[in-house]
Amino acid sequence: MSVNTPSSSVPSGASRFQVHVVNESRGSAAAMSDSTDPPHYEETSFGDEAQNRLRISFRPGNQESYDNFIQNGDAAKTDTTFHAYDSHTNTYYLQTFGHNTVDAVPKIEYYRNTGSVSGPKVNRPSLLEIHEQLAKNVAVAPGSADRVANGDGMPGDEQAENKEEDTAGVVKFGWVKGVLVRCMLNIWGVMLFIRLSWIVGEAGIGLGVLIILLSTMVTSITGLSTSAIATNGFVRGGGAYYLISRSLGPEFGGSIGLIFAFANAVAVAMYVVGFAETVVDLLKESDSMMVDPTNDIRIIGSITVVILLGISVAGMEWEAKAQVILLVILLIAIANFFIGTVIPSNNEKKSRGFFNYQASIFAENFGPSFTKGEGFFSVFAIFFPAATGILAGANISGDLEDPQDAIPRGTMLAIFITTVAYIGVAICVAACVVRDATGSINDTIVSGMNCNGSAACELGYDFSRCQHEPCQYGLMNNFQVMSMVSGFGPLITAGIFSATLSSALASLVSAPKVFQALCKDNIFKGLQFFAKGYGKNNEPLRGYLLTFVIAMAFILIAELNVIAPIISNFFLASYALINFSCFHASYAKSPGWRPAYGIYNMWVSLFGAILCCAVMFVINWWAAVITYVIELSLYIYVTYKKPDVNWGSSTQALSYVSALDNALELTTVEDHVKNFRPQCIVLTGGPMARPALLDITHAFTKNSGLCICCEVFVGPRKLCVKEMNSGMAKKQAWLIKNKIKAFYAAVAADYFRDGVRSLLQASGLGRMKPNTLVIGYKKNWRKAPLSEIENYVGILHDAFDFEIGVVIVRISQGFDISPVLQVQDELEKLEQERLALEAAIKDNESEEGKGGIRGLFKKAGKLNITKPAPKKDGNINTIQSMHVGEFNQKLVEASAQFKKKQGKGTIDVWWLFDDGGLTLLIPYILTLRKKWKDCKLRIYVGGKINRIEEEKISMASLLSKFRIKFADIHIIGDINIKPNKESWKVFEELIEPYRLHESHKDVTTAEKLKRESPWKITDAELEAVKEKSYRQVRLNELLQEHSRAANLIVLSLPVARKGSISDLLYMAWLEILTKNLPPVLLVRGNHKNVLTFYS
Repeated sequence: MSVNTPSSSVPSGASRFQVHVVNESRGSAAAMSDSTDPPHYEETSFGDEAQNRLRISFRPGNQESYDNFIQNGDAAKTDTTFHAYDSHTNTYYLQTFGHNTVDAVPKIEYYRNTGSVSGPKVNRPSLLEIHEQLAKNVAVAPGSADRVANGDGMPGDEQAENKEEDTAGVVKFGWVKGVLVRCMLNIWGVMLFIRLSWIVGEAGIGLGVLIILLSTMVTSITGLSTSAIATNGFVRGGGAYYLISRSLGPEFGGSIGLIFAFANAVAVAMYVVGFAETVVDLLKESDSMMVDPTNDIRIIGSITVVILLGISVAGMEWEAKAQVILLVILLIAIANFFIGTVIPSNNEKKSRGFFNYQASIFAENFGPSFTKGEGFFSVFAIFFPAATGILAGANISGDLEDPQDAIPRGTMLAIFITTVAYIGVAICVAACVVRDATGSINDTIVSGMNCNGSAACELGYDFSRCQHEPCQYGLMNNFQVMSMVSGFGPLITAGIFSATLSSALASLVSAPKVFQALCKDNIFKGLQFFAKGYGKNNEPLRGYLLTFVIAMAFILIAELNVIAPIISNFFLASYALINFSCFHASYAKSPGWRPAYGIYNMWVSLFGAILCCAVMFVINWWAAVITYVIELSLYIYVTYKKPDVNWGSSTQALSYVSALDNALELTTVEDHVKNFRPQCIVLTGGPMARPALLDITHAFTKNSGLCICCEVFVGPRKLCVKEMNSGMAKKQAWLIKNKIKAFYAAVAADYFRDGVRSLLQASGLGRMKPNTLVIGYKKNWRKAPLSEIENYVGILHDAFDFEIGVVIVRISQGFDISPVLQVQDELEKLEQERLALEAAIKDNESEEGKGGIRGLFKKAGKLNITKPAPKKDGNINTIQSMHVGEFNQKLVEASAQFKKKQGKGTIDVWWLFDDGGLTLLIPYILTLRKKWKDCKLRIYVGGKINRIEEEKISMASLLSKFRIKFADIHIIGDINIKPNKESWKVFEELIEPYRLHESHKDVTTAEKLKRESPWKITDAELEAVKEKSYRQVRLNELLQEHSRAANLIVLSLPVARKGSISDLLYMAWLEILTKNLPPVLLVRGNHKNVLTFYS
């Protein structure tokens, strides 16, 4: 029943896109029949976004039924059972655009994942529900209406309240506080205050800035890749692991996630050790050492990491507040350093190497001065961890309000600001402080002393003894240079504390959250314990404890220079995979790869991945090898385990795109004779039915050309299509199992010739289209119906019409082994039935009485064992005593003859007509194969008797230009002479049953015979092509004489001119031409060059 909603019933504030749930109760149906009461609707408005709830208008007296139906957003059972297909009680269906229909308008609920935290998922009506004819008064499938009615599609009050309760207390950050601040604090780590001066002292200003820029290039490319991945869909918790795993699948994500989480845990140790070193230096100055420097670092580091753990466990809100305070201190410290560089230096600072900005110091420190054991990449290895904080914001993606906006904006801006700061500090400190200083105010230049040419000497200080003995001050020796240079030293110490503690805190938060997301996905079964979260923010307390243990282990090393290269390798490996992930997803061109952040390039990402790998090996080759062995092992493990997740993978997409791109690229390249290769359609039927035909074709197409095994299903379309579809996968699997590099294709057609014609025209793709038809010789043509002969010869005509070459293959036993396969199938069925009977006997052997035995005999009868059905083939009468080999041993052997290695022998090529070279190319390709390599080519061509030597030289010259090796060349000068009488008599006897003999009849009778038997060979036709018939018979004589012992004969195929040569005469030609010979390939190319002697 169709019901139209009056326009007056639509609220004025609602959108014109309306979905209504219509209730057809018995009462309303009765009312409609009386035409006294219009229908009423329960309306859901898409326009009321502010309320985002279900609008219900009740009819008087019906409110109770609706109250029973909607309770807390769930469908409740009512007194009258609700069923969507129940037309006698309540039938519900959607109303869209004012019409009753199952179709629903687009909305976000249809596209959510099941269990989405942002809202419920709703299932749209299926295509079957829309397409199939429905029963009367039924408009939706079960559950479709109640999904809308119960508020799944449009959440009601209770759901909204629950959602508010769930989100209450959850801390969410914007792009500044969540990403920018976090990344800046993590990047401005220990290196800024206690290592940057040493780095610029070792590498000089030039190489020092290059080290910073190289690190920035790596991190910037990685930041762009991360931004692209982050904006390719909704982002949850897990940071880099979540982004990559959802884009590329669990294989990449699992390996990256585990290593990245571990790298962050080790980074906690590195930053805490940096903090502890600063505290120990302060203890040295005040002579307050507890034990010794190394153990003091361990003690202070252990206490520090415990305090940081306490802050982290307290919750993200406390951690965020601590980060803001630390950033303020850090910014003040950096500003304090720049102010100190312009405050005039005193004698004490000058003795320690600080002279304010001096051009001579800038020039002296511009070049490198590496100490023993140090070099560009070793210094780079020490600095690079300072740039590894770029994912600090992405790692807490689950705690960001809008990760897709926050991650790109905050990450890239943080990289820019910190890079400028690093370069500014490096240049300023190197322009103010010399590399070596004694710290003694008495080491001044006295008049009369010779200046050693250093910048300090020119400024009145002699630090030359630092060349012979260690000094404690200067860029190379004093890690607290920035404190000395700054306007107020303690602020730099506070900055060091701020930088190191903030970086350690960020890493301590990042590692557990990434690890928790990894464990939740259950990729590594043994780590499921760490997936549990606690509190509103789902804090990974177990992950915090694990990170704490890892950090403590590395803190006990207490040597920053040992920890830094390890961190460099782990982070570089992670960055390499992140960059490669972006490249991989981009290169695959999957429609699902649609990043909103467009400032990235897949080739830049690939360059970044290669750069990361190269830097890893340069820094520490054995550590890089170990790192990648671990990553590869994890990748292989996840691939082998195949976790039960469905995130999509770019690997399959890339395989498809690679094939597609290569196919499309081929279409842009014009065909060239040098690149010609046989691309064959092989009419094998089922590939297992004619294995010899497939084997010989595969021999010259394997790894060099296209091979398509084709089958035509003839008969009623519905039955044929069903049979064809059911066998597709099985037959392609047979090809794969037998290691045959070929495709299987099938068509359903009313006639065999029509099916082949379709295959010839439509098979292939782009340039990978067939250019050669391979077909077996029709051995039974004399017994076959005329329609089959007409189809067979017609297929050859069709191939020539489409300019496709033809190869007809003839072997003595024929190709079709279907009868053998039929016997095999029957034997397999009998074996299965025997096993089933034995199982039945075993199950019933405990039964007594005749009834049980009688039942078994009945079962045997049903299994058709006692009396097997006879086969259609007359050669098969019974199955029980028959073995496959006994059925036709010669046929079985013949079907496998091309699978065997061919011994020493010859392939005789009778290149009688120039078809473009296909007749010569196919045997040449065969000689390149392992099974045919011991066979030599012998070339036979026609010529004049009085010019045999000249033509032999000419042909040898041509073959040498083609670079085709041959054993011998034979010039046949007597091809066109008449065959002997015995041979001609055999041919006449062959065609006798098909001759019309109209010349011996009167005109009327002759015309009548022609009308009655148009397929027969007329005397006029036979006389017109008598010379050609002579040639075929004569060629057989020559073949018997010269090539009877050859392993294979390749012979030019004679072409039957359409309308001139009858089908039966042509088949007689092929029969007499190839009779009593070894395997023969009759080849005719499309008369376009496939050989060339040009380079």
